Amino acid sequence: MSVLKVGDDARAFGFSPERLARIAPHFDRYVEDRRLAGWLATVSRGGQLAWTGRGGLRDRERGLDVADDTIWRIFSMTKPLTALAVMMLYEEGLFDLNDEAGRWIDSLRESRVWSGGTPTSPETVGAIEPVRIHHLLMHTSGLTYGFQYAHPVDEIYRNKGYDFVFKHGATLAEAVDDWCTSPLLFQPGSQWNYSVSFDVLGRLVEIWSGQPLDVFMKERIFDPLGMADTEWWCPPEKTDRLAMLYVPKKGEAIAMADWAKASLHPPGLLGGGGGLLSTAYDYDRFMTMLLRGGELDGVRLLSSRSVDLMTENHLPGDVDLETYATDSFSESSYAGVGFGFGMSVVTDRRKNKSLVSEGTFAWGGAASTAFWVDPVEDLTVGFYTQLLPSTTYPIRRELQRLVYQALDD
Repeated sequence: MSVLKVGDDARAFGFSPERLARIAPHFDRYVEDRRLAGWLATVSRGGQLAWTGRGGLRDRERGLDVADDTIWRIFSMTKPLTALAVMMLYEEGLFDLNDEAGRWIDSLRESRVWSGGTPTSPETVGAIEPVRIHHLLMHTSGLTYGFQYAHPVDEIYRNKGYDFVFKHGATLAEAVDDWCTSPLLFQPGSQWNYSVSFDVLGRLVEIWSGQPLDVFMKERIFDPLGMADTEWWCPPEKTDRLAMLYVPKKGEAIAMADWAKASLHPPGLLGGGGGLLSTAYDYDRFMTMLLRGGELDGVRLLSSRSVDLMTENHLPGDVDLETYATDSFSESSYAGVGFGFGMSVVTDRRKNKSLVSEGTFAWGGAASTAFWVDPVEDLTVGFYTQLLPSTTYPIRRELQRLVYQALDD
């Protein structure tokens, strides 16, 4: 178990302590009016924790406070860790980013693209461009999520058993086959759509490495970075530290105890797109490693050149998501924001209407967790709570504003 250790003086990190003090009351108001049960935030600069704040309860029903070592479900904040795993294997020469994914996934060898019809009787055309590894990393593969309810192909996924929760009893290999035998939404590379692409990448990590995804992640990422509390489920000795999961009802966060129980058992399907549990300390280690160009405390996981490649905008013509995305869900705003490998990238802060530096990369999770890394300001920020869905409140932009207004150098 590791706890957060804050620097002695926020001024030494270029922050105004008086302005940083605005953050906690802002989010405490969410707790006071019961919109959130509890919250925790970290602000680091130069790889050192400059400030942390927390409030409320990790489990309101049991009266348990949010603590430094609270364990949170990070949902899609799993994706950047999967992107890291992919890039580590890329550096080992096991594939090229331009390779066709069908070399390893049989059901992607001759993909079909939706052209009309109905979910039960789809009309399709052949894919002009194969699904490539970089398409999966960028969410431009044409795959989707069943829970989006935005396209007939989403319904095809749901009919196969994949909504917000995946089909009971399916292995990752079986799930990948179910998705990849469904029509693609569009020709690969032609649009951006949030999808199961990172679950497919999780399967590819298994194929390339010869290890189950959880074993690879633990041995190659979590253990080297000292992320001792980042796991795919919460073991019995840690259950008191696990936060409850909530949903909004009439403006109040209501516990979803049945859903929360799923985290107490090993999942049947380990996908690269979600599912991890972590702590603020652990995820700060991951963010700091990226900020430092792939190295932390003498342990190098990735070259700085690969980190640079991951965190650049790869959308064609350097356009933003507002231009290139379908009408799908995203853990990011669209205006002035591009997409790299598993993470959004701010390309135009004027268009984004925010204080965030251009080049800042970020992502979030379904339960309103979020992180960002700002290489210009040498800054990493994490936010943790457990409210589904992440679109309920504009927490992330509020936190951005509160952090940047506190910079005083």
